[in-house]
Amino acid sequence: METRLISAEMLEEFEVYLKDEEKSPATVEKYLRDVSQFCLWLGKSSGSFPEVTKAAVSGWKEELISEGRSPGTVNGKLSALDKFFAFAGWEDCRVRHLKIQRRMFIDDSRELTRDEYERLLAAAEKAGKEWLALLIETICATGIRVSEVKHITVDAVRYGRAEIRLKGKIRVILIPQRLRKKLMKYIKKRGISSGEIFLTKRGKPLDRRQIWAEMKSLCRLAKVCSSKVFPHNLRHLFARTFYAATGDMSGLADVLGHSSLDTTRIYLVSTAAVHMGVLNRLGLVS
Repeated sequence: METRLISAEMLEEFEVYLKDEEKSPATVEKYLRDVSQFCLWLGKSSGSFPEVTKAAVSGWKEELISEGRSPGTVNGKLSALDKFFAFAGWEDCRVRHLKIQRRMFIDDSRELTRDEYERLLAAAEKAGKEWLALLIETICATGIRVSEVKHITVDAVRYGRAEIRLKGKIRVILIPQRLRKKLMKYIKKRGISSGEIFLTKRGKPLDRRQIWAEMKSLCRLAKVCSSKVFPHNLRHLFARTFYAATGDMSGLADVLGHSSLDTTRIYLVSTAAVHMGVLNRLGLVS
């Protein structure tokens, strides 16, 4: 049986493999980071001969659990290894993922409310960051991922729709009329003639880290808990608002670009306070 060692060359080839599968840059980065973390752990735990075995993967899994990592985090790292093993032809090294019961509700400290969203917009305007307020509105009013902000271009605003191609799928994002007007006004004010709208002062596209950091900078001024303020939470707010208005989960899944309704349901999980309100209204206690 061959000795299974993960070399730098294999990681480079794995990166090419992921890109050939049209994985998003964020996914490629995460998979490489997780596999590299496993390599580092394996080297420390195995001494001079860090050979990859199923037992070693099980050991890493137990180590992650003992460190208090969440089941979702542990499974995410195991998924990265699963992908690497599929690439390397080492499927027999895979281990079982942790079973996670579907959540009934989310922590109140994580859900961004409509009022808090509006306070963030007001804080951005007060701080003189018109572009940031408009960016937050664009993500929340369309339900796009932060990685899809680059598709909000001058042409997309002009025609009222953005076409997103990802993993062989094409998804059309409609831009609400009021948002279009605000974006067109912004485009004219900034003298942007073509291409992406949201750029740095040097004219380069904003990356997710910059957007994340800019949103976090508003927390104190907006008096919103920082644990609630991150781009993906705007997508969750969009999902809850869309579903409350339409009751159409299938349509929501299409808008969000989900291939499974189970994924969409995750976006609709209510807080413990909302869940408690439903229980109180049942009237089952005399």
